[in-house]
Amino acid sequence: MSNESESKLYVLQMAKDHDVKFVRLWFTDILGMLKNIAITVEELEAALEEGVGFDGSSIEGFARIDESDMVAIPDPATFAILPWRPQQQRVARLFCDILLPNGKPFEGDPRYILKKNLKRASDLGFTFYVGPEVEFFYFSSPESPQPLDKGGYFDLTPLDDATDLRRETVLALQEMGIVVEHSHHEGAHSQHEVDIHYTDAFTMADNTMTFRLVVKEVALKQGVYATFMPKPLADQNGSGMHINQSLFKGEENVFFDPSDPHHLSPLAKSYMAGLLRHAREMTLVTNQWVNSYKRLVPGYGPLGFEAPLYISWATRNRSDLIRVPGYRAGKEQATRIEYRAPDPACNPYLAFSVMLIAGLEGIEREYPCPDPVAENVFAMTEEERRQRGIEQLPGSLFEAIEAAEGSELLRAGLGDHLFESLLTNKKIEWDNYHRQVSDYEVKRYLPML
Repeated sequence: MSNESESKLYVLQMAKDHDVKFVRLWFTDILGMLKNIAITVEELEAALEEGVGFDGSSIEGFARIDESDMVAIPDPATFAILPWRPQQQRVARLFCDILLPNGKPFEGDPRYILKKNLKRASDLGFTFYVGPEVEFFYFSSPESPQPLDKGGYFDLTPLDDATDLRRETVLALQEMGIVVEHSHHEGAHSQHEVDIHYTDAFTMADNTMTFRLVVKEVALKQGVYATFMPKPLADQNGSGMHINQSLFKGEENVFFDPSDPHHLSPLAKSYMAGLLRHAREMTLVTNQWVNSYKRLVPGYGPLGFEAPLYISWATRNRSDLIRVPGYRAGKEQATRIEYRAPDPACNPYLAFSVMLIAGLEGIEREYPCPDPVAENVFAMTEEERRQRGIEQLPGSLFEAIEAAEGSELLRAGLGDHLFESLLTNKKIEWDNYHRQVSDYEVKRYLPML
């Protein structure tokens, strides 16, 4: 019996043993929005063998002129029980790969795009590991951003009213096989962070999609609203999703070099140079919403809102695009770089893809890595930054579109179909936003003009 057949039998047996009645088949559109087809357990065996057909024309980025029929093929390795659903006649989930009716992978499927880019890394002998630090807010409702507390970093009760929410979230994640390293109150009012233990990027992309749903479901059960909106409060820090990443060959972390002052290998520095060189064009993927750029602005104080505006790297400063966490003796496996631009509303399959291909290009072309920035990059003058060759990330979705539009790296990494679909979608979003008249404009200009 093949491994695939054994996996399918395992899923069927698990569904029987755990009294599963309904199975949700999950996949995402190009924006990372979770989609769902629900079947009964009686249909599970057929779904595992043949997939489930659906109309792709209603899915963002899936539609084509001459084809709309798609097939969702469940991945048996992703079977998990949903712990927030009833404990009798339970509900399980399976992530799916999307195929065309002829059996070929659909090139607009973000999961396929990541799988394709990970194969490129695998062909070079690498396994790509990532560990996201996901920030989010709890509010009273989705209608207005009313915080539950006015706590700050690591605050505990009574300021941190969401301690139990985080506890229930961590327990639910663990039930689904997702390991959490840390959770705590973040710097803004009613803002929180959960750090997911690193694993291979393919598993982590699925885990990140699961994480976002779990956070929202646990909050909903307690009568509050959780959001991954990058910047819901104008005078508070926005939410980021800093992504720790490294490359391994077998059990060896190839980013580690004991002889380097920063404990980074030449390969790690070339990888980082690739990220820095392509940061502006990648930002459309890592920060894909109009609101994303309200987070990427200077703020007050020495670190502003701690947003990574400038394309530089450092070992201590948290205001640079890339931070290299300090090395601890005996922790070679933990050597990594932390890419700080992404926000938690990105599509993780695509965000992991573009970071990987940028880093691999840096390795393959042996890009030279600039020196780290020891000073506070925010405190530098524009002329000082210019002399150091420190560029700035796009300041708006429009600038990000312009930076991405001619990117050969993004086109190659995402494929023609998804690349063009993403650009089209983001141009429409910008046009819709650009024609709006905001409350700020009315209050500012109406009385005086």
